Amino acid sequence: MARSKAPGHGVSKKLREHGLARYPGAHLKSPWPGHLDLAVRDKTFAYLSVDGEPFSISCKLPQSSAAALILPFAKPTGYGLGKSGWVSASFADGGVPDIEMFEAWIEESYRAQAPKKLVAALDAGAGNAAQPPAKKKPAAAKKPAAKKKPAAKKKPTAKRAS
Repeated sequence: MARSKAPGHGVSKKLREHGLARYPGAHLKSPWPGHLDLAVRDKTFAYLSVDGEPFSISCKLPQSSAAALILPFAKPTGYGLGKSGWVSASFADGGVPDIEMFEAWIEESYRAQAPKKLVAALDAGAGNAAQPPAKKKPAAAKKPAAKKKPAAKKKPTAKRAS
């Protein structure tokens, strides 16, 4: 059975390309079939459907989740994530999503999930192309502290009676 092009075909791909190009340390993650997500340091910041499937997205929106949930196509993300500010949107009915709005969602979600150093790099204008994902630095070998010899105890001297 051939897969037909679903409404919004290519939107997930455009959002993934945007996320990979814009956000320092961003990479793809595919935790289960039907998703090809954006992550930073292996923490997902945007769950995205694969192309050919109806468009869907889930992002962590700590500041704007209440406003996003007013939209008719949005709902709290399942599996208890909605309690933490995650919002999901889907367009199975053929609607055309507003890509700029979802780019803003991805931005807010990245800032909520990324380490502070990578958010600072984003604010400094470093995109993902300018900065590959940071690798953990090996821990510096600590030199053992030099052991001090205990001070020699002075023996009490006996006074001789003369």
